[in-house]
Amino acid sequence: MEKIERLRSAFDEAGIDGILLTNEHSRRYMANFTGTAGVVLISKKHARFITDFRYVEQASKQAVGYEIVQHAGLIIDEVAKQVKELGIQKLGFEQDTLTYSSYSAHKEAINAEFIPTSGLVEKLRLIKTDSEIKILKEAAQIADAAFEHILSFIRPGVSEIEVSNELEFFMRKQGATSSSFDIIVASGLRSALPHGVASEKVIETGDFVTLDFGAYYKGYCSDITRTIAVGEPSDKLKEIYNIVLEAQLRGVNGIKAGLTGREADALTRDYITEKGYGEYFGHSTGHGIGLEIHEAPGLAFRSDTVLEPGMAVTVEPGIYIPGIGGVRIEDDIIVTSEGNEVITKSPKELIIL
Repeated sequence: MEKIERLRSAFDEAGIDGILLTNEHSRRYMANFTGTAGVVLISKKHARFITDFRYVEQASKQAVGYEIVQHAGLIIDEVAKQVKELGIQKLGFEQDTLTYSSYSAHKEAINAEFIPTSGLVEKLRLIKTDSEIKILKEAAQIADAAFEHILSFIRPGVSEIEVSNELEFFMRKQGATSSSFDIIVASGLRSALPHGVASEKVIETGDFVTLDFGAYYKGYCSDITRTIAVGEPSDKLKEIYNIVLEAQLRGVNGIKAGLTGREADALTRDYITEKGYGEYFGHSTGHGIGLEIHEAPGLAFRSDTVLEPGMAVTVEPGIYIPGIGGVRIEDDIIVTSEGNEVITKSPKELIIL
């Protein structure tokens, strides 16, 4: 009920007296519902979860604090009926989720002023609860275990896809539902691709291999990146590795409440730029993690969001040089009142297999 009341507290500023939540992550966060069909309708006095026959029993167990409403026909018709019954005059909707065709259909069916909103639930999600942090730590532990496991699997002659499949299979055996995203395994010259999703390329002696993956566990995502060497790497690759490692350590050590996303980004970017590789670091330092693999807050030069205790973020600087290779190192961090807690524990010194 606390989440419902916190969302209601934003109604007046948004100019609404009710809200319809159609985003799957909003639905999961607000109602703890893990199914795939249903919407949340919250007025100033009532909270209702509308779903179909398949999910009524599940919703009754998961959506604690909600009145469960079963629709038989179109869900939009049931929403219209409930809006009228609750006396909602100004209905907020999630403008970043509803397509234009859905918006048009809802506006035609619902007898209320339809008001676009953005980020109301996402703002609530910024600060993780103790139970959310516990799950994030468990997801991070699965990723750490997977990294330790994969070190004994990687060798010359193994393809990137084989490595990716082994990582996912291992994480699922540890309790993960799946990987958090398409696993990145980028070896050799492909390590210069920041998002080099695993390919059929075979790993060779002398390759750097960047592994970026995470566990999707109990609805939450972990996200870790390590770059390792298979055989002795070149001096140039060692140089950029050491620069990225130092930048990442500066980021991890410097993250604290009160910094803006822009200031957090500068912790890593300024050092890489100072070493002459700024043009090869083209993405942000990090991002929030939680129900989604990429969510607020962003640790980016455009971000004015102020970090607060309870926020969960990544720190992942990288250098990517076409024709040579690349390095990225990433950890998951919880911002605390004392500074931060790093929840991914895998070693970061260069590992040469």
